[in-house]
Amino acid sequence: MEYKIVLIKVEKRTSSASEVQKILTDYGSNIRVRLGLHDCVDNNNCSSCGLIFLEICGDEAVIGKMIDALNVLKGISVKYLKI
Repeated sequence: MEYKIVLIKVEKRTSSASEVQKILTDYGSNIRVRLGLHDCVDNNNCSSCGLIFLEICGDEAVIGKMIDALNVLKGISVKYLKI
């Protein structure tokens, strides 16, 4: 079995979260698992950077379109892995 994994590094969560969320919603039928991670600076503050882990499925062309849409956003880095 092959796993398709997309890692999304978000540099400024507060300014780009809504755009990332819209794209992920548009491709929601291709997302099996979604996990968001960010560091807590202290008990009251969270880091502005974050990581989103996706296990995805579906046609490679559709996955490519999702990745392209994310890569256009400022402060977003995307890596696609097949394991």
